[in-house]
Amino acid sequence: MKSKIHDYLEEVRAFSATETGQLEQFRLRFLSKKGILNELFEDFKVLPPSEKRETGMLLNQLKTLVQEKLDGSREKLEQQWMEGMLLPDLTLPATFMEPGSRHPLSVVRNEIIRIFAGLGFSVAEGPEIEDDWYNFSALNFPPDHPARDMQDTFFISKDPDILLRTHTSSVQVRVMEKQQPPIRAIFPGRVFRNEAISARAHCIFHQVEGLYIDRHVSFADLRQTLLFFAREMFGPETSIRLRPSYFPFTEPSAELDISCNICGGKGCNICKHTGWVEILGCGMVDPNVLQNCHIDPEIYTGYAFGMGIERITLLKYLIRDIRLYFENDLRFLRQFTAAF
Repeated sequence: MKSKIHDYLEEVRAFSATETGQLEQFRLRFLSKKGILNELFEDFKVLPPSEKRETGMLLNQLKTLVQEKLDGSREKLEQQWMEGMLLPDLTLPATFMEPGSRHPLSVVRNEIIRIFAGLGFSVAEGPEIEDDWYNFSALNFPPDHPARDMQDTFFISKDPDILLRTHTSSVQVRVMEKQQPPIRAIFPGRVFRNEAISARAHCIFHQVEGLYIDRHVSFADLRQTLLFFAREMFGPETSIRLRPSYFPFTEPSAELDISCNICGGKGCNICKHTGWVEILGCGMVDPNVLQNCHIDPEIYTGYAFGMGIERITLLKYLIRDIRLYFENDLRFLRQFTAAF
Protein backbone atom coordinates (compact mmCIF):
# COMPACT_ATOMS: atom_id res chain seq x y z
CA MET A 1 0.00 0.00 0.00
CA LYS A 2 2.86 2.37 0.74
CA SER A 3 4.29 1.92 -2.74
CA LYS A 4 0.87 2.69 -4.21
CA ILE A 5 0.66 5.91 -2.16
CA HIS A 6 4.15 6.91 -3.33
CA ASP A 7 3.01 6.43 -6.94
CA TYR A 8 -0.01 8.65 -6.33
CA LEU A 9 2.22 11.32 -4.71
CA GLU A 10 4.38 11.41 -7.83
CA GLU A 11 1.26 11.63 -10.01
CA VAL A 12 -0.12 14.56 -8.03
CA ARG A 13 3.23 16.41 -8.06
CA ALA A 14 3.42 16.05 -11.84
CA PHE A 15 -0.19 17.14 -12.45
CA SER A 16 -0.77 20.40 -14.37
CA ALA A 17 -4.12 21.74 -15.59
CA THR A 18 -4.59 24.03 -18.59
CA GLU A 19 -8.38 24.25 -18.32
CA THR A 20 -11.04 23.90 -15.68
CA GLY A 21 -12.29 20.59 -17.12
CA GLN A 22 -8.95 18.91 -16.36
CA LEU A 23 -9.00 20.33 -12.87
CA GLU A 24 -12.48 18.94 -12.25
CA GLN A 25 -11.44 15.46 -13.46
CA PHE A 26 -8.46 15.58 -11.08
CA ARG A 27 -10.75 16.53 -8.19
CA LEU A 28 -13.17 13.69 -8.93
CA ARG A 29 -10.33 11.18 -9.31
CA PHE A 30 -8.95 11.87 -5.86
CA LEU A 31 -11.67 13.49 -3.73
CA SER A 32 -15.04 12.13 -4.83
CA LYS A 33 -16.88 9.47 -2.80
CA LYS A 34 -15.50 6.77 -5.10
CA GLY A 35 -12.16 8.51 -5.47
CA ILE A 36 -8.68 7.27 -4.71
CA LEU A 37 -8.36 8.85 -1.26
CA ASN A 38 -11.59 7.25 0.01
CA GLU A 39 -10.45 3.83 -1.26
CA LEU A 40 -7.06 4.23 0.39
CA PHE A 41 -8.63 5.19 3.73
CA GLU A 42 -10.86 2.10 3.54
CA ASP A 43 -7.82 -0.09 2.93
CA PHE A 44 -6.01 1.71 5.77
CA LYS A 45 -8.62 0.44 8.26
CA VAL A 46 -7.61 -3.20 7.79
CA LEU A 47 -3.84 -2.70 8.02
CA PRO A 48 -2.00 -4.27 10.96
CA PRO A 49 -1.24 -1.78 13.75
CA SER A 50 2.48 -1.94 13.08
CA GLU A 51 2.03 -0.39 9.59
CA LYS A 52 -0.63 2.20 10.40
CA ARG A 53 1.63 4.93 11.75
CA GLU A 54 3.88 5.26 8.70
CA THR A 55 1.08 4.61 6.21
CA GLY A 56 -1.20 7.15 7.92
CA MET A 57 1.47 9.83 7.63
CA LEU A 58 1.79 9.12 3.89
CA LEU A 59 -1.99 9.23 3.45
CA ASN A 60 -2.27 12.60 5.16
CA GLN A 61 0.63 13.87 3.06
CA LEU A 62 -1.19 12.74 -0.10
CA LYS A 63 -4.49 14.34 0.99
CA THR A 64 -2.77 17.64 1.80
CA LEU A 65 -0.85 17.61 -1.49
CA VAL A 66 -4.04 16.96 -3.50
CA GLN A 67 -5.83 19.91 -1.86
CA GLU A 68 -2.83 22.24 -2.35
CA LYS A 69 -2.57 21.22 -6.01
CA LEU A 70 -6.28 21.89 -6.52
CA ASP A 71 -6.14 25.35 -4.87
CA GLY A 72 -2.93 26.36 -6.63
CA SER A 73 -4.13 25.21 -10.05
CA ARG A 74 -7.49 26.93 -9.63
CA GLU A 75 -5.82 30.23 -8.65
CA LYS A 76 -3.43 29.95 -11.60
CA LEU A 77 -6.27 29.36 -14.06
CA GLU A 78 -8.24 32.31 -12.66
CA GLN A 79 -5.20 34.56 -12.98
CA GLN A 80 -4.67 33.47 -16.59
CA TRP A 81 -8.34 34.13 -17.31
CA MET A 82 -8.13 37.63 -15.82
CA GLU A 83 -4.99 38.42 -17.81
CA GLY A 84 -6.70 37.20 -20.96
CA MET A 85 -9.68 39.46 -20.24
CA LEU A 86 -7.39 42.48 -19.85
CA LEU A 87 -5.64 41.89 -23.18
CA PRO A 88 -7.73 43.33 -26.04
CA ASP A 89 -8.67 41.05 -28.90
CA LEU A 90 -8.15 43.24 -31.93
CA THR A 91 -10.16 40.87 -34.12
CA LEU A 92 -13.38 41.56 -32.22
CA PRO A 93 -15.78 44.32 -33.35
CA ALA A 94 -15.73 47.51 -31.28
CA THR A 95 -18.11 47.71 -28.32
CA PHE A 96 -20.79 50.33 -28.91
CA MET A 97 -20.87 52.92 -26.16
CA GLU A 98 -24.22 54.62 -25.97
CA PRO A 99 -23.76 58.38 -25.48
CA GLY A 100 -24.98 59.74 -22.17
CA SER A 101 -26.74 63.01 -21.51
CA ARG A 102 -26.83 65.75 -18.93
CA HIS A 103 -29.61 65.70 -16.40
CA PRO A 104 -32.30 68.28 -17.28
CA LEU A 105 -31.70 70.09 -13.97
CA SER A 106 -28.00 70.39 -14.84
CA VAL A 107 -28.89 71.69 -18.30
CA VAL A 108 -31.12 74.43 -16.90
CA ARG A 109 -28.75 75.23 -14.02
CA ASN A 110 -25.90 75.79 -16.48
CA GLU A 111 -28.12 77.94 -18.68
CA ILE A 112 -29.14 80.13 -15.71
CA ILE A 113 -25.48 80.54 -14.74
CA ARG A 114 -24.59 81.43 -18.33
CA ILE A 115 -27.28 84.13 -18.51
CA PHE A 116 -26.28 85.83 -15.25
CA ALA A 117 -22.57 85.46 -15.99
CA GLY A 118 -23.24 87.61 -19.04
CA LEU A 119 -24.51 90.31 -16.65
CA GLY A 120 -21.36 90.14 -14.53
CA PHE A 121 -22.63 87.84 -11.75
CA SER A 122 -20.11 85.47 -10.19
CA VAL A 123 -21.03 82.06 -8.71
CA ALA A 124 -20.73 81.25 -5.00
CA GLU A 125 -21.59 78.06 -3.14
CA GLY A 126 -21.87 77.10 0.52
CA PRO A 127 -22.52 74.17 2.90
CA GLU A 128 -25.80 72.24 2.84
CA ILE A 129 -25.71 71.82 6.65
CA GLU A 130 -26.24 75.22 8.25
CA ASP A 131 -26.89 76.79 11.61
CA ASP A 132 -29.75 79.03 12.70
CA TRP A 133 -27.81 82.26 12.16
CA TYR A 134 -27.07 81.78 8.47
CA ASN A 135 -30.36 80.10 7.60
CA PHE A 136 -32.79 82.23 9.64
CA SER A 137 -31.59 84.87 12.09
CA ALA A 138 -29.29 86.86 9.81
CA LEU A 139 -32.06 86.89 7.20
CA ASN A 140 -34.55 88.62 9.50
CA PHE A 141 -36.73 85.58 10.24
CA PRO A 142 -38.62 86.23 13.49
CA PRO A 143 -38.37 83.57 16.24
CA ASP A 144 -41.98 82.47 15.69
CA HIS A 145 -41.71 82.13 11.90
CA PRO A 146 -43.25 78.79 10.74
CA ALA A 147 -40.09 77.88 8.78
CA ARG A 148 -38.39 77.32 12.15
CA ASP A 149 -40.87 74.56 12.95
CA MET A 150 -39.75 70.95 12.59
CA GLN A 151 -42.77 70.35 10.35
CA ASP A 152 -41.20 72.64 7.74
CA THR A 153 -37.45 72.18 8.25
CA PHE A 154 -35.13 69.19 8.70
CA PHE A 155 -33.28 69.70 11.98
CA ILE A 156 -30.54 67.05 12.11
CA SER A 157 -29.23 67.31 15.66
CA LYS A 158 -30.38 67.51 19.25
CA ASP A 159 -29.04 71.04 18.99
CA PRO A 160 -31.97 72.99 17.45
CA ASP A 161 -29.51 75.30 15.69
CA ILE A 162 -28.24 72.68 13.20
CA LEU A 163 -30.35 71.97 10.11
CA LEU A 164 -30.37 71.17 6.41
CA ARG A 165 -30.56 74.53 4.67
CA THR A 166 -34.01 75.51 3.40
CA HIS A 167 -32.68 77.98 0.81
CA THR A 168 -29.37 79.15 -0.62
CA SER A 169 -29.94 82.57 0.99
CA SER A 170 -27.55 81.31 3.67
CA VAL A 171 -24.74 81.64 1.11
CA GLN A 172 -25.75 85.28 0.57
CA VAL A 173 -25.08 85.95 4.26
CA ARG A 174 -21.68 84.24 4.09
CA VAL A 175 -20.68 86.30 1.06
CA MET A 176 -21.87 89.59 2.60
CA GLU A 177 -19.95 88.85 5.83
CA LYS A 178 -16.69 88.34 3.94
CA GLN A 179 -17.00 90.85 1.12
CA GLN A 180 -17.80 94.52 1.06
CA PRO A 181 -19.93 95.96 -1.79
CA PRO A 182 -20.12 95.99 -4.68
CA ILE A 183 -21.40 92.39 -4.58
CA ARG A 184 -22.92 90.73 -7.62
CA ALA A 185 -23.31 86.95 -7.34
CA ILE A 186 -25.66 84.02 -7.82
CA PHE A 187 -25.93 81.03 -5.50
CA PRO A 188 -26.95 77.68 -7.03
CA GLY A 189 -27.39 74.64 -4.81
CA ARG A 190 -29.50 71.89 -3.33
CA VAL A 191 -31.95 72.68 -0.52
CA PHE A 192 -34.24 70.66 1.75
CA ARG A 193 -37.72 71.16 3.16
CA ASN A 194 -39.95 68.82 5.12
CA GLU A 195 -42.67 68.33 2.51
CA ALA A 196 -44.69 65.37 1.33
CA ILE A 197 -43.43 64.11 -2.04
CA SER A 198 -45.92 64.54 -4.87
CA ALA A 199 -46.05 65.43 -8.55
CA ARG A 200 -45.63 69.12 -7.65
CA ALA A 201 -43.40 69.02 -4.53
CA HIS A 202 -40.37 67.21 -3.16
CA CYS A 203 -38.35 67.28 0.06
CA ILE A 204 -35.20 67.93 -2.02
CA PHE A 205 -34.97 70.55 -4.74
CA HIS A 206 -32.51 72.99 -6.28
CA GLN A 207 -32.37 76.76 -6.20
CA VAL A 208 -30.51 79.61 -7.81
CA GLU A 209 -30.59 82.82 -5.79
CA GLY A 210 -29.05 86.13 -6.79
CA LEU A 211 -27.77 89.20 -4.97
CA TYR A 212 -26.65 92.62 -6.12
CA ILE A 213 -25.51 95.24 -3.59
CA ASP A 214 -23.96 98.59 -4.45
CA ARG A 215 -24.64 102.29 -4.15
CA HIS A 216 -27.92 103.49 -5.66
CA VAL A 217 -29.28 100.05 -6.62
CA SER A 218 -33.03 100.39 -7.23
CA PHE A 219 -36.11 98.28 -7.85
CA ALA A 220 -35.90 99.38 -11.49
CA ASP A 221 -32.50 97.62 -11.73
CA LEU A 222 -34.11 94.46 -10.36
CA ARG A 223 -36.94 94.60 -12.86
CA GLN A 224 -34.65 95.06 -15.86
CA THR A 225 -32.37 92.24 -14.72
CA LEU A 226 -35.28 89.82 -14.38
CA LEU A 227 -36.78 90.91 -17.69
CA PHE A 228 -33.47 90.16 -19.40
CA PHE A 229 -33.29 86.76 -17.70
CA ALA A 230 -36.87 85.81 -18.63
CA ARG A 231 -36.37 86.66 -22.29
CA GLU A 232 -33.05 84.82 -22.47
CA MET A 233 -34.52 81.71 -20.84
CA PHE A 234 -38.00 81.58 -22.37
CA GLY A 235 -37.74 83.62 -25.56
CA PRO A 236 -37.61 87.26 -26.69
CA GLU A 237 -41.42 87.64 -26.74
CA THR A 238 -41.72 86.90 -23.01
CA SER A 239 -43.43 89.53 -20.85
CA ILE A 240 -43.14 89.85 -17.08
CA ARG A 241 -45.21 91.27 -14.24
CA LEU A 242 -44.35 91.86 -10.59
CA ARG A 243 -46.95 91.24 -7.88
CA PRO A 244 -46.54 92.50 -4.30
CA SER A 245 -45.57 89.76 -1.85
CA TYR A 246 -43.80 89.26 1.50
CA PHE A 247 -40.42 87.74 2.42
CA PRO A 248 -38.66 88.37 5.74
CA PHE A 249 -35.38 89.29 4.06
CA THR A 250 -36.62 91.75 1.39
CA GLU A 251 -38.69 94.94 1.54
CA PRO A 252 -40.49 95.65 -0.72
CA SER A 253 -40.98 92.10 -2.01
CA ALA A 254 -42.58 90.72 -5.16
CA GLU A 255 -43.42 87.58 -7.08
CA LEU A 256 -42.34 87.50 -10.73
CA ASP A 257 -44.72 86.09 -13.33
CA ILE A 258 -43.92 85.49 -16.97
CA SER A 259 -46.35 85.32 -19.84
CA CYS A 260 -47.16 81.66 -20.42
CA ASN A 261 -44.67 80.28 -22.92
CA ILE A 262 -47.16 77.59 -23.99
CA CYS A 263 -50.14 79.69 -25.00
CA GLY A 264 -48.36 83.04 -25.41
CA GLY A 265 -50.48 84.59 -22.67
CA LYS A 266 -53.84 83.60 -24.16
CA GLY A 267 -54.70 81.12 -21.40
CA CYS A 268 -54.28 77.34 -21.13
CA ASN A 269 -54.30 74.58 -18.53
CA ILE A 270 -50.59 75.15 -17.76
CA CYS A 271 -51.20 78.78 -16.68
CA LYS A 272 -54.69 77.94 -15.33
CA HIS A 273 -56.16 80.15 -18.08
CA THR A 274 -54.62 83.31 -16.60
CA GLY A 275 -51.92 83.80 -19.21
CA TRP A 276 -49.26 84.11 -16.47
CA VAL A 277 -46.95 81.66 -14.69
CA GLU A 278 -45.05 82.42 -11.48
CA ILE A 279 -41.31 81.62 -11.64
CA LEU A 280 -39.55 83.34 -8.72
CA GLY A 281 -39.64 85.65 -5.70
CA CYS A 282 -37.59 88.83 -5.37
CA GLY A 283 -37.27 92.21 -3.67
CA MET A 284 -34.96 94.84 -2.24
CA VAL A 285 -32.68 93.54 0.53
CA ASP A 286 -34.10 94.48 3.94
CA PRO A 287 -31.88 97.00 5.81
CA ASN A 288 -31.86 94.66 8.83
CA VAL A 289 -30.17 91.97 6.71
CA LEU A 290 -27.52 94.44 5.58
CA GLN A 291 -26.86 95.50 9.18
CA ASN A 292 -26.61 91.84 10.30
CA CYS A 293 -23.88 91.37 7.69
CA HIS A 294 -22.01 94.57 8.66
CA ILE A 295 -23.04 96.54 5.56
CA ASP A 296 -24.25 100.10 6.11
CA PRO A 297 -27.84 100.42 4.75
CA GLU A 298 -27.47 104.19 4.71
CA ILE A 299 -24.83 103.87 2.01
CA TYR A 300 -25.70 100.68 0.16
CA THR A 301 -28.88 99.15 -1.23
CA GLY A 302 -29.41 95.93 -3.10
CA TYR A 303 -31.83 93.44 -4.55
CA ALA A 304 -32.16 89.68 -4.21
CA PHE A 305 -34.12 87.00 -6.04
CA GLY A 306 -34.53 83.25 -5.86
CA MET A 307 -35.95 80.61 -8.16
CA GLY A 308 -36.42 76.83 -8.08
CA ILE A 309 -34.53 75.11 -10.89
CA GLU A 310 -37.13 72.33 -10.96
CA ARG A 311 -39.90 74.86 -11.65
CA ILE A 312 -37.96 76.56 -14.45
CA THR A 313 -37.25 73.13 -15.97
CA LEU A 314 -40.93 72.16 -15.69
CA LEU A 315 -41.89 75.20 -17.72
CA LYS A 316 -39.05 74.94 -20.22
CA TYR A 317 -39.55 71.26 -21.08
CA LEU A 318 -43.25 70.81 -20.12
CA ILE A 319 -42.48 68.18 -17.48
CA ARG A 320 -45.57 67.43 -15.42
CA ASP A 321 -44.15 65.38 -12.52
CA ILE A 322 -41.27 66.65 -10.36
CA ARG A 323 -40.54 63.11 -9.15
CA LEU A 324 -39.13 62.23 -12.57
CA TYR A 325 -36.03 64.30 -11.75
CA PHE A 326 -35.06 61.89 -8.94
CA GLU A 327 -36.07 58.45 -10.27
CA ASN A 328 -33.14 57.85 -12.67
CA ASP A 329 -35.49 56.52 -15.35
CA LEU A 330 -33.41 56.28 -18.53
CA ARG A 331 -36.51 56.64 -20.70
CA PHE A 332 -36.94 60.11 -19.24
CA LEU A 333 -33.26 61.11 -19.18
CA ARG A 334 -32.56 60.04 -22.79
CA GLN A 335 -34.89 62.78 -23.99
CA PHE A 336 -32.21 65.33 -23.06
CA THR A 337 -29.33 63.76 -25.00
CA ALA A 338 -29.34 66.62 -27.49
CA ALA A 339 -29.56 69.32 -24.81
CA PHE A 340 -26.54 71.61 -24.69
